[in-house]
Amino acid sequence: MEVLKIRGGTPLNGEIEVAGSKNAALALFSATPLIDGPITLQNVPEISDADIKLGLLRSLGIEATRDGTTVYLDGSTIKSCQPEDTSVRPIRTSFYLLGPLLARFGKAVLPAPGGCKIGARPVDFHLKGLGLMGAEIEMTGGCYVGSAPDLHGAEIYLDYPSAGATQHMMCTATLADGITTIQNAAMEPEVVSLAGFLNAMGARIEGAGSSTITITGVKRLPGGEYRVPADRMQAGTYLLAAAATQGSVAVTGILPQDQTALVQKLKDAEVETTQGHDWVRVTANARPKGIRVKTMPHPGFPTDLQQPLAAVLATASSPSWIRETIYESRIGHIQELNRMGADLRLQGETTFIEPVPKLKGARVEASDLRAGAALVIAALAAEGETQITNIHFIDRGYARLEETLRSLGADIERVDIEAPYKTPQSSTDS
Repeated sequence: MEVLKIRGGTPLNGEIEVAGSKNAALALFSATPLIDGPITLQNVPEISDADIKLGLLRSLGIEATRDGTTVYLDGSTIKSCQPEDTSVRPIRTSFYLLGPLLARFGKAVLPAPGGCKIGARPVDFHLKGLGLMGAEIEMTGGCYVGSAPDLHGAEIYLDYPSAGATQHMMCTATLADGITTIQNAAMEPEVVSLAGFLNAMGARIEGAGSSTITITGVKRLPGGEYRVPADRMQAGTYLLAAAATQGSVAVTGILPQDQTALVQKLKDAEVETTQGHDWVRVTANARPKGIRVKTMPHPGFPTDLQQPLAAVLATASSPSWIRETIYESRIGHIQELNRMGADLRLQGETTFIEPVPKLKGARVEASDLRAGAALVIAALAAEGETQITNIHFIDRGYARLEETLRSLGADIERVDIEAPYKTPQSSTDS
């Protein structure tokens, strides 16, 4: 098993360009069964989640090859509407294949998927929307079994602006007969990018990025080319790392408006931020001030940056709290940050963070993707050496994380735990 070994206390400085968006790329892959022709995707991140999803598409008969960050797919070769159980279970977004498979074949069988254990992610909105479009779905033997011989447009109102449900309904509606309207739709940038991709493939979608999306069904999506946008969560993670280490980091090739919520909270914490047309820089010359944060659907503060932000606020000079309103079990970072000398306390859905003089290196364990990112940020700011285990979670969303951080001056390496090295003392031992 590999671990990340980080010797903290060095401010990060420099400029980086982040990879393509994990969440956007996975959404585009889920839409692939709709497309009856060749697809070229550029700027696809080289992360394990993307590779797992490509394997899943291959299990359906879709031709898929990768050349660095460019992926070539051919949806015309699809042969199955029932992916293999072993391909589905490792990744939660596999569920979003259900609607596209129903739209393409009129039937589908999909084993219940897995993914990071960050809380309940109910699919009621998805099933209700698919039902309004004429699909009949039941859970049998751990599988979603669906049929939709006459998929048609519908008026869909989401009780909650779920990004996943919005993307799922939007994809399915592209091949449905007639017009579908999604009210109270999610406005996340990944919804916008998915609509852009589908339109590039031949779909007719309007309103993505607003609360009302209209999809006019077409008979066929012939294929095309699309570039995956930059990963706003990666960008936010590196900006937060700069704040935690009292450094200065610019992230380029991004849309600054996608970082508005994070930038505003950093300003509230009295951390300096500057930006241009395609970049954002964070410069921290002192410990951040404590703040209050509540996660919300876009354009609110993103749940995916809640845990990394907690690591920054663990280094703050005054108390903070973070209220997680989206995933109730996104708390795996709390105990591990406390191992490093932080003072975090969970009460209901709110994490209260008290200031401590400094964080100290320890051996800690990542429990999910963003919790792993939080531990990396804390380790970069901590005194001494930290070892992070379960880094396969981190690899799900960050391509060559240690290389990127080293380019900013971090002392970080990936090592095999079977190799001999000195085990550092836990912060509780000093």
